[in-house]
Amino acid sequence: MFAAATKSFVKQVGDGGRLVPVPSLSEADKYQPLSLVVKKKRCFLFPRYKFTSTPFTLKDILLGDREISAGVSSYQLLNYEDESDVSLYGRRGNHIVNDVGINVTGSDSVAVKASFGVVTKHEVEVSTLLKEITTRKINFDHSLIRQSRRSRKAVLCVVMESIRTTRQCSLSVHAGIRGESMRFHFMDEQNTRGRDKAIVFPAHTTIAFSVFELFIYLDGAFDLCVTSVSKGGFEMEETATFALLYRLRNILFERNRRVMDAISRSQLYLDDLFSDYYDKSLSMSDISLKEGTHIRVNLLNHSIPKGPCILCGMGSFKRETVYGCFQCSVDGQKYVRLHAVPCFDVWHKRMK
Repeated sequence: MFAAATKSFVKQVGDGGRLVPVPSLSEADKYQPLSLVVKKKRCFLFPRYKFTSTPFTLKDILLGDREISAGVSSYQLLNYEDESDVSLYGRRGNHIVNDVGINVTGSDSVAVKASFGVVTKHEVEVSTLLKEITTRKINFDHSLIRQSRRSRKAVLCVVMESIRTTRQCSLSVHAGIRGESMRFHFMDEQNTRGRDKAIVFPAHTTIAFSVFELFIYLDGAFDLCVTSVSKGGFEMEETATFALLYRLRNILFERNRRVMDAISRSQLYLDDLFSDYYDKSLSMSDISLKEGTHIRVNLLNHSIPKGPCILCGMGSFKRETVYGCFQCSVDGQKYVRLHAVPCFDVWHKRMK
């Protein structure tokens, strides 16, 4: 009966689908701002989620004893009075029957009246809370965290706003209702036939709430999912590994791109450098064949190992050779390595 009334309230108030009706009067005091609830999907056939209350608040699962400084603001929302006839053949009517044990012999509907009066809305200061959580960490040793991590379908949520009554309220039903609960107070003094029943619950009872999901990282940091697009949960180790591999892949890709660019620039330089050599005839360019010029030699015959050519072997792409010249010296080295063709002739032409 209470659940049917809160569902009707949420349906009429709306709030873009963010409001969640309190499912039970006995748990109404557990849906206060900054309280923690667990969100679970029922099954793939039912798109709606089930919210389960917990005895903990956000501060309980954080490391350290520092209190959360984000305050709670409140204001009057509306004055709610609702009267409706519910068919016993519909889902809502069946829910009322199962909820409070209605005897509906000879009836086809029930009349439900919910008198909540003025209700107030209590909201957490979101901007203040977002600034504070940047320096706070989750305590992974907390029992609620351990149990939630084991269930991949469970998402921890923090209550960000609640809607409460301001006075003693009543719910009444007509059509031969018989209720059973220790917390309910039945108004039967003027109901000799048992056709009308009413329950009364105290002021400051929460009837609806809204939540932000928590996304918790492996290092204990966490985010509040302030939009419906972002989803809560726990960062899984395989997800973190995949993200690391993806970053490494991008680093290697960028490194290979730079190497290929360097090779391309080096090749263009060599093409320009040797263009004159190939464009001229051998008699004009082969300086080593002229009398009195330097002589190319095989350095291996002088126990000098193969190495990069001083002209085209520098940079990222190492072009090595066994030939060189003993008449030339660079940086105190008594020989230079040069490819037989065309580097030997190009080098000596430039030196000349």
